[in-house]
Amino acid sequence: MTRRLATLLLLPLLLAAAAGCTTTDPEAPAPARPGAASRPSPFDDCAALTTAPSKAGPTTAPSKGAAADPLPELTLSCFTGGAPVALRDVRGPAVINLWASWCPPCRKELPAFQRLHERASGRLQVIGVNTRDARDSAQSIGEDFGVRFPMLIDQGEALQRALNRNAIPLTVFVDGQGRVRHVDTSGALDDARLDALVREHLGVAVSA
Repeated sequence: MTRRLATLLLLPLLLAAAAGCTTTDPEAPAPARPGAASRPSPFDDCAALTTAPSKAGPTTAPSKGAAADPLPELTLSCFTGGAPVALRDVRGPAVINLWASWCPPCRKELPAFQRLHERASGRLQVIGVNTRDARDSAQSIGEDFGVRFPMLIDQGEALQRALNRNAIPLTVFVDGQGRVRHVDTSGALDDARLDALVREHLGVAVSA
């Protein structure tokens, strides 16, 4: 009986690790309202998100044939506080990663996004969007994994709904004109795959 109970408890976690994590997962924590941090945030502030990267190349990514849509007309809070950020004011090229601490593939890929943030500094922006998560849990992940890039909060899943997606991790590739060039839902990304997607959809080559 005990072995059977343990199997039933482990099965949802194994399924989540093998694919994306739906944000309707009953095991996910209830959304936490943004508030003052109990300790210093590990993440960068969001003030620079509306300024184009200093070393960004041409503002037009390689043509993909179909017209690209702009980022949704949404305004999200910054994890560190300060003024909320209107997504359409974000200056690309940018890579936006939606994640939560309770999502195993999200945790697995976060270090790759931090390394991209460091390697591509000045050429593109790496932005996190923490969704349906407890603030303390998100902060602990940032501290433990050394995540420093700017972090927005979307506890109402507004960005996912606007993109017609219901699972995370979710990564959005935005060109220099604020147009969505690709939405990736393939699961946890590693350095090689992330670099290839940046090169393909944003025209930015990132050295290892």
